[in-house]
Amino acid sequence: MKSEKERQFEELVKQYKRTIYTVCYMFSSDKEEINDLFQEILVRLWMGLDQFENRSSVNTWIYRVALNTAISCDRRAKRRLQTVPLSTDIDPYDPLDKSLEQIRQLYDLINQLDVMDRGLVLLWLEGIGYDEIAAIMGISVANVGVKLHRIKDELVHKAKSK
Repeated sequence: MKSEKERQFEELVKQYKRTIYTVCYMFSSDKEEINDLFQEILVRLWMGLDQFENRSSVNTWIYRVALNTAISCDRRAKRRLQTVPLSTDIDPYDPLDKSLEQIRQLYDLINQLDVMDRGLVLLWLEGIGYDEIAAIMGISVANVGVKLHRIKDELVHKAKSK
């Protein structure tokens, strides 16, 4: 028989699975890494479930845990030796669908950003308001606006130099 915590966690994962996967896809394009990151985020959410005090929305808490986990994993991965994958035939976008080409180019540019900037862009692309982005990222609302403006300029510059 499942405990109340297990039922609550199961419902949480069902409801926010897309949000968690969105964060995972922003930080990796490798299917195996995405699944590993998803599992790591679930572990962190499970461990933190008892400490969640409803001081923010559940969505804000999920994004905060997911982004912090993704950023930590990204930093750890950079400290490890770089390896060459044996198979790179996985592409989340259909290469024949020209309507998705711009989206792929945008994500390629976003993946060149600093890890914190990627997180900020992810939240903005998800349509999250500046107040909630500030709460998730632990910065001021004004800083969110300044950083997003700077990031947009950087992306435009990168796109023009391609």
